[in-house]
Amino acid sequence: MFVINRQNNKEKVSFDKILERIKMLSSLNINLNIDCGLVAQKIVGNMYSGISTTKLDELSSRICMGMFSDDPGYGELALNICINNLHKNTSDCLLETYTRLYNISDSSGNKFNLISKEFLTTITNNIERLNNIIDYQLDYKLDFFGFKTLERSYLIKVSGEIIERPQHMFMRVALAIHGNDIDKVEEVYKMMANQYFTHATPTLFNAGTERQQMSSCFLAGMDDSLESIFETTGELAKISKWAGGIGLSISNIRSEGSIIRGTGGNSSGIMPLMKMLNSVATYINQGGKRNGSFAIYLEPHHPDIFTFLDAKKNHGADEIRARDLFYALWVSDLFMERVKGDKNWSLLCPDTCKGLGDVHGEEFKSLYEKYESDPKYPKKVVKAREVWSAILSSQIETGGPYILYKDACNRKSNQKNLGTIRSSNLCAEIIQYSNSKETAVCNLASICLPNFLEETINESYMNTYEGIMMKNSIEKYSGVLLYMKEDCVYCKLLKALFKKAGVSYVEISHEKDEEMKKLYPNMVFKTVPRVYNETEYLGGYQEAYNVLKPKVNFKKLEKVAGMLVENLNKVIDTNFYPTDKTKLSNSRHRPMGIGVQGLADICIKLKIAFDSEEATELNKQLFETIYYGAMKSSVELAKKDGPYESFNGSPLSEGLFQFDLWCLQENDLSGLCDWNTLRKDVVKYGARNSLLIALMPTASTSQIMGNNECIEPYTSNLYVRRTMAGEFTVVNKHLVNDLIDIDLWNDSTRDRLLYDRGSVKNIKNMPQFLKDVYKTVWEIKQKKCIDLSADRAPFVCQSQSLNVWLESPTFDSLTSIHFYGWSKGLKTGSYYIRSKPKVNPKNFSMNVMTEQKMMEEDKEDNTCESCSG
Repeated sequence: MFVINRQNNKEKVSFDKILERIKMLSSLNINLNIDCGLVAQKIVGNMYSGISTTKLDELSSRICMGMFSDDPGYGELALNICINNLHKNTSDCLLETYTRLYNISDSSGNKFNLISKEFLTTITNNIERLNNIIDYQLDYKLDFFGFKTLERSYLIKVSGEIIERPQHMFMRVALAIHGNDIDKVEEVYKMMANQYFTHATPTLFNAGTERQQMSSCFLAGMDDSLESIFETTGELAKISKWAGGIGLSISNIRSEGSIIRGTGGNSSGIMPLMKMLNSVATYINQGGKRNGSFAIYLEPHHPDIFTFLDAKKNHGADEIRARDLFYALWVSDLFMERVKGDKNWSLLCPDTCKGLGDVHGEEFKSLYEKYESDPKYPKKVVKAREVWSAILSSQIETGGPYILYKDACNRKSNQKNLGTIRSSNLCAEIIQYSNSKETAVCNLASICLPNFLEETINESYMNTYEGIMMKNSIEKYSGVLLYMKEDCVYCKLLKALFKKAGVSYVEISHEKDEEMKKLYPNMVFKTVPRVYNETEYLGGYQEAYNVLKPKVNFKKLEKVAGMLVENLNKVIDTNFYPTDKTKLSNSRHRPMGIGVQGLADICIKLKIAFDSEEATELNKQLFETIYYGAMKSSVELAKKDGPYESFNGSPLSEGLFQFDLWCLQENDLSGLCDWNTLRKDVVKYGARNSLLIALMPTASTSQIMGNNECIEPYTSNLYVRRTMAGEFTVVNKHLVNDLIDIDLWNDSTRDRLLYDRGSVKNIKNMPQFLKDVYKTVWEIKQKKCIDLSADRAPFVCQSQSLNVWLESPTFDSLTSIHFYGWSKGLKTGSYYIRSKPKVNPKNFSMNVMTEQKMMEEDKEDNTCESCSG
């Protein structure tokens, strides 16, 4: 059997050579608990004669990922194989890589450029320093699925061949943003490469290219005229071509049956328009990387509301469906009040009842009721709950429409001085002013929250542990006595904690009680584990964890938020704008959206449940810090460059921050931030940006960075992930590591996870506090998720892509959730309604005997009397 090496020569297969390569690649990670010999055996058993070494590496990585559920270390090895393979097939010279991408020829010999001349010149002029900055070993910090996401869509290819490495991409983004300011380039590159933040997908796609369209979100308006409809549609096509997601309000478009005065005919309403937009969205494939995406917004008093709500449903004739669009409602408080009170609701055509889209709050209510009560204005009267039922019916069947609250969005917007905001964007987190003359734009980035945890000692415990705190500048437990039981879960947790923290200890088994009592007559030996320093009792697991647990570096978080403000301001200035309307809007208002990813991961790493009081406090502290860091940076930029053009008249110009618009008082804040000084500065100097924070979904970028999405809890601790490399069963890596620590990761636990669809609730001998930490979204009350959203909202000046998760949504459960979110003052009531699939995957992937065993265990009493912690 032979392989074809990278020099295209035949080479005899050597088991020893394969084994040595696996050992070498596994040695890149410390303490990988894997069987290199078994991996090598599986590789040799699956390869075929004549396989190329590149294909052999791909096969090897797939085999390792197939073993991921045995130990996450196999996933790390899979990544190492992929990166090593990529490095062998690509250049480690930055200039060589991008020179090749500048000189491209198509199959006919026509030359074109995949990167800009300006970008290549910047590299050429600074190549020596850039080569010293870039660190290709940081590619190994990714995870397997993060790399596969980059490989599929982000790394630049020529004729299907990947030319870039991940570090090239991070450097490309840093250079595109900061150009010849190499000090800034270095700072931004290192923070991205070390996964403190990432810019949004369009920035990763297009930075440094001939037309670097780096903006994510566009919000357009459309007037009720043929000229405006087709002008706007053409502009939407241009925006979509360059990877922009679109939100469009069509509340101005006249309803079906209304008169067209120019021709004497009658309008067909919004459905033909939506059909056309549907065709445009599917025609544009955004450079072959992803389909165009349009979200269409409508206010619920529009007479075509029922047509709108049916447009995405699976059943029904195609001519009255536009299933590739996304749908959203721009809901007034008045509508919610009418539904709550079971009142009538009047459907009013914008052609005759003009101006309702231009007002909100009490002005809207007054104008609406004027039209409603005046018989000269045509209207159709229905029960408000009839419309509400149609909304819920659509949400249960299709997951949409999104629901956003028009009055909350306008009342709490720093752009309220510009006019009434008419819509949000594709993902329901961008709240910006737009009209037919001005298309709103937003540039996005997200902060990777878990990477702001640092090992430290909780200072409040210093006195308690005085005398044993030592070891260089990092003070830790050292040389303590650990009294424990062999089969005690908390003892195992404590030993794992000590190991990770580098704590030396002497282990004493409870079997030597009598001997210990003779040596230490003053000691009390009741519960385990117990930690002593000589004869002083220091506590059990929880006391030790309180000392050794990681701590959030809020100062670094504040700094990174400020860095992103600098970056995104550069993006605004250097961006390629698809249309004049987009450039006009972004230049005047300079909005941005800084979001997060990995909120669930940071909670898990801190061992706090997502729905706990500790998580509630952490949630508020994190987002207040991010908002403060961003606002402080924006004010500093305003001192140098001046405030954004439309600053005067905004809430910020009056010294009102987002939390002031939510009516928070000083004692509601964390005390971590100096808001009083910043308030004086923003009034005196202004701010460079009208909007700063928006919590986007981070669907792709969180995969790249290896985090859970945005602000979401984990949907499951076990799931199937599909990539071009194949289909893999993946287990929550944090969970596996914790279960390994307490000797609970085994076939029985894997079967139980599979049977319970990723829930840990029935895993025997797992401590309850860990079960709470690993609750899935289906096990967390949605009221708590809404509370967390409302708690962080005063520090989110745009909005949040807030999904609602219900196993089996009903009219009653959805109504309860929507009205609760509305009562809490949320801007986005719901992004998608997520329901749990009724078919259990266990039926297809678990043998009958194992399934029967799980069913029998469910009938037993699984109560476990755990050791005390």
